[in-house]
Amino acid sequence: MKRGFQAGTLTNMGEVKTATPAATGAKTATPSMARAINDRLALDLLLERGPLTAPQLRELTGLSRPTVSDLVERLIRGGLIEAAGESGEDRRGPNARMYALVPDRAHVAGVDLRRDAISVTVADITGRVVGSSAGTVGGDLVELVAGAVAEAAGERAVDTVVVGAPGLVAPRDGELVSANDVPGWRPGLVPAWRDRLGVPVILENEVNLAAIAELRTGAAQGAEDFVLIWVGDGVGAAVVLGGRLRRGASGGAGEIGFLDVDGTAFCHLVADSAARRVDRAEFAARLAKGAFAFVTLLDPGLVVLGGENGHEGGDELAALVADRLRELSPAPTEVRASTVAGNAVLQGAVLTALDLVRDRVFG
Repeated sequence: MKRGFQAGTLTNMGEVKTATPAATGAKTATPSMARAINDRLALDLLLERGPLTAPQLRELTGLSRPTVSDLVERLIRGGLIEAAGESGEDRRGPNARMYALVPDRAHVAGVDLRRDAISVTVADITGRVVGSSAGTVGGDLVELVAGAVAEAAGERAVDTVVVGAPGLVAPRDGELVSANDVPGWRPGLVPAWRDRLGVPVILENEVNLAAIAELRTGAAQGAEDFVLIWVGDGVGAAVVLGGRLRRGASGGAGEIGFLDVDGTAFCHLVADSAARRVDRAEFAARLAKGAFAFVTLLDPGLVVLGGENGHEGGDELAALVADRLRELSPAPTEVRASTVAGNAVLQGAVLTALDLVRDRVFG
């Protein structure tokens, strides 16, 4: 369980102690540093568990009564939390009052930008969806994205936008390494979006975002290592190791579509058109050959089948791929179908944007 701050370590009391740098091997915590860490701990608990009373915050954090009282007052003054009714306790009073995050403190937008369609979801800082929009791709992409975000946001101001799109996104500058198949894509779109919207805009590969959704809410929950193979509208993969998305030096980690399998590019073997021409067993065998490359090199222990075909194939397709993988590799590998409901790319974009805005707002 997370606890309060004590001179460079976490403690169950949460008060600033007098341990010296020589004793702890680190700088002594200042009161402002301790307050900031305890504030973030309380905010994360409210985010995870919903409204809590002051006694509940004390129990969950191990902080003292005066520390929690000061913390609550400070967060209310900062516009981060607010009173949200009273608990069901018999005894009424300040300690029975419930506190919750102020949902309108910030809003984010996730954008899924594909070859022929754009989808946008806007959520408040708690993650609750408050607006959405969808349309077709055409014309200037700067105005297209700005207009779709504005439509989804309504009267709300958006603080951060994350855009998912096909292609290799270079970690060094957040731009595509090469052009994708989205009509109208051109160099310099990311800074142009930032200028047009007036807020931070992050571009990420769409399958990478789907992997984040699988990790947080889908089939890969609780997994430190896994590979997501995306088969549907496009073919790709994403790699998560140690609980972190791995992009590679140029953003190309997981670009399995280029893999040569028996003289044919993997993307052609498992594309929509190919999937419709073969039976389920043959499709699984083809998927297993692509998954085998990841199993051989990374030994992830888990492969998730995403995209339209992976999700719809369900447990039956996953079991067939697992059977073929066992024939190819001695490394035990579980295969699961995606369990993210709805648009996984869009959900991953919103989750990524929420992480960014919470760090900025919560500190």
